[in-house]
Amino acid sequence: MAQLEHIEAIEKRLWSAADMLRANSNYASNEYFLPVMGLIFLRHAYSRFLAVKDAIEANLPTRGGKTRALTKEDFSQKSSIYLRPEAQFDSLVALSDGDDRAKAIIEAMESIEADYESLRGVLPKSEYQELSNPVLGQLLRTLNPEELKRVSGDVFGRIYEYFLTQFADQKAHDGGEFFTPVSLVSLIAHVIDPQGGSLLDPASGSGGMFVQSARIVEEQGQNPVDRLTFYGLEKNATTIRLAKMNLAVHGLEGDIQRAITYYEDPHELLGKADYVMANPPFNVDEIDADKVKTDPRLPFGLPGVNKKGKVSNGNYIWISYFYSYLNEQGRAGFVMSSQASSAGRDEAKVRQKLIETGDVDIMIAIRSNFFYTRTVPCELWFLNRAKPEAHSDKVLMVDARNIYRKVTRKIFDFSPEQERNLLAIVWLYRGETERYLELVAEYCRRMLDEAAACFNVVVGATGRSPLPDFTDMLATLRDAVEPFIKTLGVGAIHESPLQELDDAIPLFTADVDSFRKTIGEQQTAWGQQKTTNGKLKAAVDRLSSLADTSRNLVKQIDMLFKLASRLTQSDPSNGQTNPPSPPGRGAGGEGAPACIRPNDLRKRIKALDEARALAVEQLKQVRYFWKQAHWLTVRFPDAELRDVEGLVKLVDRAEIAANDWSLTPGRYVGVAPEMEEDGFDFEEALREIHVELEDLNTEAVRLAATIKKNFEELGI
Repeated sequence: MAQLEHIEAIEKRLWSAADMLRANSNYASNEYFLPVMGLIFLRHAYSRFLAVKDAIEANLPTRGGKTRALTKEDFSQKSSIYLRPEAQFDSLVALSDGDDRAKAIIEAMESIEADYESLRGVLPKSEYQELSNPVLGQLLRTLNPEELKRVSGDVFGRIYEYFLTQFADQKAHDGGEFFTPVSLVSLIAHVIDPQGGSLLDPASGSGGMFVQSARIVEEQGQNPVDRLTFYGLEKNATTIRLAKMNLAVHGLEGDIQRAITYYEDPHELLGKADYVMANPPFNVDEIDADKVKTDPRLPFGLPGVNKKGKVSNGNYIWISYFYSYLNEQGRAGFVMSSQASSAGRDEAKVRQKLIETGDVDIMIAIRSNFFYTRTVPCELWFLNRAKPEAHSDKVLMVDARNIYRKVTRKIFDFSPEQERNLLAIVWLYRGETERYLELVAEYCRRMLDEAAACFNVVVGATGRSPLPDFTDMLATLRDAVEPFIKTLGVGAIHESPLQELDDAIPLFTADVDSFRKTIGEQQTAWGQQKTTNGKLKAAVDRLSSLADTSRNLVKQIDMLFKLASRLTQSDPSNGQTNPPSPPGRGAGGEGAPACIRPNDLRKRIKALDEARALAVEQLKQVRYFWKQAHWLTVRFPDAELRDVEGLVKLVDRAEIAANDWSLTPGRYVGVAPEMEEDGFDFEEALREIHVELEDLNTEAVRLAATIKKNFEELGI
């Protein structure tokens, strides 16, 4: 997402604008989400359509001087969806208030359903008749901001997921159970690592597991349409519509059946699925025991029945089903309540039988606040019916509760690098050392690229030089206030910061020059870099000085900006329209220095602050990627899996049996050290504080508006 700055702000703005339109319809929040998601679907589909259209047209066959017309098959090969002209989003946005927008949107949906049988009767249509023409026009324009037309990549894919998240957060549908955070879905899919075959999600919700699995296949250079067959079960008809839309916009299809998975198995995939992925509802206690007690999907028996004839807790019903669907080579990955891994009594008996199969592969503990509608911690379970003999009686325990990124005050996730670092542990466990070493090398390369970008980086469509730009602007500001400084007497408040600034600038300039030289030297050295573990470890150690320099430059930049701000704290004009001339010179006389005016000064300070922010952010990237490489090489110095206190341990069955057959990672890995090796991360702490403050400010504004509205309704 580097091609789009401030994507979070754009997402929030789009959501706020779309959500406010709810007041102009007769829909409740649990009804409003479908027509909104229908338009997001159209915009997302159009984005993917445009991304591949030119390449497809360039390769179309020609006969008799005529090029064959585009077909939907052309687009399915590119994981996209074909759109007729009337379904292309720009056509809808271009409609005037004199046009019938609801009719046009319905016709657009009907044209897609005509081309894609799997979507017939799925897309929202009549719902748009409840929205007025002006409201639909505003909604279409809201979802088509100018800045999003100039970017590449799957930007609307992220916005699509963001809207799903927001509707889940508002409990717009079944308490948000239909949505699984992308961060967890991505980790599950990467650990499962689907190569091809059948993939079943018995609690498919909005289809996120399918979409992410398809992305894994795309990462491998394959077409997911050719490699994967998707099967889903979902009890809610509206959610099935959402899932089919989600699949279609990515050029995918799936057989998603409406069913209550506890009692129905319409796909009849018992023992046949290559992969199972799911996020089932947690701790359900209303499953009729009589209806499931003879179900062949329960090879380990019922987990326990209460006095009402209900299964005491449905977690192990789900776990048993997931296991029984797998074929002899199958893998499963799913989200489960953290209660399940150490539950006692009858659940413990089922868990023991499952462990004794030798097919429990990996357990990953996830801290609370990863879900949007529930704050409870969870665990990711991974089953493998084809574990290598060396791991047949072992389970990899990973405690990832201390690994997270704070997105908002209430929501956490994994950064892309945190996810890959967790995957690196899995790679070492599976003996995939080359993937681990390539990741370390990639971090080092990325660090050097980010370092070079401190002097030359493309932002949007323009090129910038963050460090030189800041230095130039600082020098320009210093020169601009020089005439004013000369008008002041000895002992003025500007004298001390001026001297500090004049002392600091040459030191900073020298350090920047040294930094540039070191980057060149390190890039040259990297050109000869070998990627054996020993050589890569040495490279990470060698690059530590560059990482330290980037951090020191950040401190220097912040200090220089503070000094420049102090230098200009007083108004040079003393409030006068025409600033005073230095003693002995007439105002405007020959040789009289022109003092900087207040408005110009404020503009220069603002520009300097913007240059500072860009330079600081770029410098932080240098250290950030070095820290990722360092995180791995410190914990796994021999590029081999080993026990790491508070993080990972490979546990054998005897130890599990001695711990009441518990599968809770924290019970085995111990407690993580309180501090990282390189000390407390102040930058991350400050970032989290900023996130909290931003959320609290937003909440304060929302509450103030609510209070005002309540007072108005009371006539106060």
